[in-house]
Amino acid sequence: MKFMCSEEELQEMTGVVRDMTSALQRVAQKVDPTIPRVIYPRTPGYRPAPEDNPCNAWAWICDIQGAATGKLAGRTVAIKDNTAVAGVPMRCGTTLLDHYVPEFDATVVSRILDAGGRIVGKAGVEALCMTGSSITSADGPVTHPLDKTRVVGGSSSGCGVLVASGHVDMAVGGDQGGSIRIPASFTGIVGLKPTWGLVPYTGAAHVEPSVDHLGPMAKTVADCALMLEVIAGYDDGRDPRQCPNLTVPEYSKLIEQDISGKKIGLLEEGFQLCSEEAVKEVVREATEALTQAGCILSTMSVPSHKNGGDLFVAAVSYASNKCMLENTDFFAKGFHPTSMQEAMARGLKTSPQDVPPLSKCRIMCSRYVDRLYGTRFHGKARNLILDLERSYDAALKEVDVLVMPTLPHTAPLIPAADIRLSDLAKHCWGNNPNTLPFNLTGHPAISVNAGFSPGYPDCEGGLPIGVMIVGRKFDEVTVLQVARAFEKRAGKR
Repeated sequence: MKFMCSEEELQEMTGVVRDMTSALQRVAQKVDPTIPRVIYPRTPGYRPAPEDNPCNAWAWICDIQGAATGKLAGRTVAIKDNTAVAGVPMRCGTTLLDHYVPEFDATVVSRILDAGGRIVGKAGVEALCMTGSSITSADGPVTHPLDKTRVVGGSSSGCGVLVASGHVDMAVGGDQGGSIRIPASFTGIVGLKPTWGLVPYTGAAHVEPSVDHLGPMAKTVADCALMLEVIAGYDDGRDPRQCPNLTVPEYSKLIEQDISGKKIGLLEEGFQLCSEEAVKEVVREATEALTQAGCILSTMSVPSHKNGGDLFVAAVSYASNKCMLENTDFFAKGFHPTSMQEAMARGLKTSPQDVPPLSKCRIMCSRYVDRLYGTRFHGKARNLILDLERSYDAALKEVDVLVMPTLPHTAPLIPAADIRLSDLAKHCWGNNPNTLPFNLTGHPAISVNAGFSPGYPDCEGGLPIGVMIVGRKFDEVTVLQVARAFEKRAGKR
């Protein structure tokens, strides 16, 4: 863009610009009263040695004891390393944030500590939380606890491993395209992406605000429901994703209710997107068993479900580069983590070569499209997402929940270190055809274990397979109740 200004206009502009920059200086000198509170004492902690971190799931070890009493008293918790814990290093899986230590607790962290939880560390993540495998972190791959030659899924990789291995009771993961549900499915635990806006995202690193979610991960549906009770609810305007009239039921007291008569729709397209027959068979068998609990099964079709990947590329990838790399939704109201923004800007300025390869691809592609087409594709995709949202809503008027495999396959092998970039992209972005659409629309979706796939001699009992249950917005109660029914079928009490 080139402006044609006269000499007289330039002279006049000098005074106007001087006044504007003076305003910036006055703002910079003011004390920020919005920085979230830090109450509970803590020490910096440490990065564990490899022998103490066998699956490389820990990004950092710490020990922060919350209140003496509360719903989470006696429970240990890991926090995904995209979420701020004051005094504890946060790298988000990349060297761009080396040496960044937040001075504030994210809202979910404060709520966990207020409820008596004990935070014992930060869990490893994929680089910038951008991929659904577990191999791109600057700290190296996070490996599967059942078979260290396999990935565990991401980007909440460490959370899945630490919960599945019993190192912690619960974890808080982040989910922009399936990043809670992917590792939950691969490891056989429970992972919930709540309705968009139910859990405040305040103090976590952005990918893109319209798909940013934080949610609970645990071994049981009961623990998942309990964690949701603690972290959900309005955050006094600090998170613009939220509405002031949010209500938080006591989910953990409602999950055992009788679900006879509940209508469950098997989403045809969700099964069609699966590449492993065993995955489809296990999920169908587990769902059909719910008829013994009085559930009514039917087959549903939402053809536009298959468009989720394309819509994500056009709508979210386009916008997320600025949000991710500058950690801000520039025009949003609410709390902006300025120290996090400054740390990322500093990393990009001093070490641009450290931007992960797949992130470089997205950045260059979006800038190319922006230069040639502006926001044309972004706007069209946003309109199509509205239609997708209405299609799910229409289906959920006929049934109480939609059910499908969480992932198209079981945990794949870790690829060779010299894998081509095009193959790396398919590996890292190939797990989420079923999970990703519900980030776009904001519907709640949970992954719970449906069974195991045989035929893996290195994994006694086979590899876990997840079933995903999707419900109406803010109807986490029904989603959790159906998840509990799957859990009971598997013999978990």
